Amino acid sequence: MKESFIYIPEDSDFTLYNIPFGIFRKGDYYAACTRVGDTIVDLHMCMITGIFDELGLEGDIFKRKTLNDFIALGKKVTSDVRIRLQRALEKGGYLDNNIFIDQEIYLISDNVQMILPIRIGDYTDFYSSREHATNVGTMFRDPENALLPNWLHLPVGYHGRASSIVVSGTEIHRPNGQTMPVGSLKPVFGPSKQLDFELEMAFVIGNNTELGSSISVSNAENYIFGLMLFNDWSARDIQKWEYVPLGPFLAKNFASTISPWIIPLEALEPFRVQGPDQQPEPLPYLKSDGQKNYDIQLSVDIITKLGDVKRVSVSNFKYMYWNMNQQLAHHTVNGCNVRVGDLMASGTISGPEPDSYGSMLELCWKGTKPIAMPDGSERKFILDGDTVSMRAWCGKGDIRVGFGECDGKVTGH
Repeated sequence: MKESFIYIPEDSDFTLYNIPFGIFRKGDYYAACTRVGDTIVDLHMCMITGIFDELGLEGDIFKRKTLNDFIALGKKVTSDVRIRLQRALEKGGYLDNNIFIDQEIYLISDNVQMILPIRIGDYTDFYSSREHATNVGTMFRDPENALLPNWLHLPVGYHGRASSIVVSGTEIHRPNGQTMPVGSLKPVFGPSKQLDFELEMAFVIGNNTELGSSISVSNAENYIFGLMLFNDWSARDIQKWEYVPLGPFLAKNFASTISPWIIPLEALEPFRVQGPDQQPEPLPYLKSDGQKNYDIQLSVDIITKLGDVKRVSVSNFKYMYWNMNQQLAHHTVNGCNVRVGDLMASGTISGPEPDSYGSMLELCWKGTKPIAMPDGSERKFILDGDTVSMRAWCGKGDIRVGFGECDGKVTGH
């Protein structure tokens, strides 16, 4: 691939190999966009130049407040749009022309507001990292029975709350709820004292299905438009008291944060890897062959209210035991329908080493190993004023693809 005429800083998430999709707002103006370096490229204004004329797109398809209608056009169309943008944004490409500068195709990223790019009808959260499930099971049960009997046979999941998913940069209010203090005989009500992050990825559904139909593992990628970086905030003390017998409720539904950019699966092709060996062998409907995991590097920083930064986790999406295709196949095997814009999160991504754990619960081992911060303070969980800053990127030779920011600052209850 040629270099772009747009300046791309070294180690930028947004090279020509990427071409993500998002929605920006500037005043009362909303439009779909992509990003190259620190430049936002307005896709509606690109449409006016004629580069998409042969695709038969509706004239206002990129002037809507979500990407759902665009995604619903199918991968043949969305992939063509992406390829045309790559070629047009190359040095000497169609858009490398001074006449387009005056048409406001290009905007500085700091001068626009990125908003939630999709209308999320339904949201499912999985629990698919073996390391994470083992750590949690060890803490709350015992090492010999860390994984429950079903875990190695199916991707465990639960239906979360779509309405409280927010875009990066949105403040997170500390949730209130019931907790059961150690040694107490009755619960108390108040703000969570054990607010945690969960490092996750999420995939966006790209096609509708009918109720009663199912999606096979081999066909699942045709229903996955792309991936986003995801923080599934959790109130561990509320969760511990409420989760029996039906699972998380108030401990999870107060907020989840996603990055503003959807990275199409096509951009992640160079980063496919083999997933972990699955034993016992999954049932036939869950059997997965080939490279279905992705080598996506992940990091989590805690930034204090005074601006001190501490990197607390470095992990990788390749560690996931159950891959996205298996998750989607299991989700729909009973006939559950999916719709464009539905979001499905991976569950906490933890690696094999202590510094690769994807939550404070694990990193601090249920509060017994606090993390020292640069200012001399300690963290067992997230405090008011802290910002949790997540990043995800892939690199292979000269190819780099990243997901942008996934940040959330915690405010008082």
